[in-house]
Amino acid sequence: MFDRLKSYLDSIHARDPAPRSRWEILLYPGVSALFFHRIASWLFDAKLYFIARLVNHISRFLTAIDIHPGAKIGKNFFIDHGFTVIGETAEIGDNVTIYQCVTLGGTNPTNGEGGKRHPTLCDNVIIGSGAQIIGPITVGKRARVGANAVVTDDVPEGATMVGLKARSTLVPAEEWIKEFTPYGTPNCEDAEGNRVDCVEKLEGEIAALRAEMNALKSGVPLQDQDAHEQVPAAKRSGNDRA
Repeated sequence: MFDRLKSYLDSIHARDPAPRSRWEILLYPGVSALFFHRIASWLFDAKLYFIARLVNHISRFLTAIDIHPGAKIGKNFFIDHGFTVIGETAEIGDNVTIYQCVTLGGTNPTNGEGGKRHPTLCDNVIIGSGAQIIGPITVGKRARVGANAVVTDDVPEGATMVGLKARSTLVPAEEWIKEFTPYGTPNCEDAEGNRVDCVEKLEGEIAALRAEMNALKSGVPLQDQDAHEQVPAAKRSGNDRA
């Protein structure tokens, strides 16, 4: 047991030169999160789901790393710093390195059933900080995914994906924006479906509402307001009765 622990800590030191001793590595949040996950995973396999999620909840509170108890993780897994989310059906091979703020996220099944919906990372994969690996895809052995990449298709073995460079494997930013609209965001399309500037559209709507309010206050229908404003004030007041 202690030999395996030493081997694991040494594997982390080989990837991170910052620590001065194994004792220092033991304080890493990624190491603590993996320790709690091994316990939660054992409980999950024993169908003690509530207790497994309770252990997961404590781990997330202490480490800021959320690993679902159902995730399968191999040997020498290293999460550098933290703030990472790993979904239920994710599978991670041996010697995988993940940097901070990475999500191994799932897709919503169209049939409402669970099944495989999270990524599979093969051996010796490195995922850069901020990357989002989404869906039941496979990242091949020794592949590298760069920081802030959004990956929705399989990554070939040994490939390197940087940013939003490869259209075949990464979602272009303009398509991602069309597919995902945050809650509370105004619809930035005109009546014909063309994208318009959101601020410009909101300003136009505000101007139209102000004009309608002014029309209601003056008692003049909105469609007649322009013609009404062109009539001299004397005629509107009844002074000129010719």
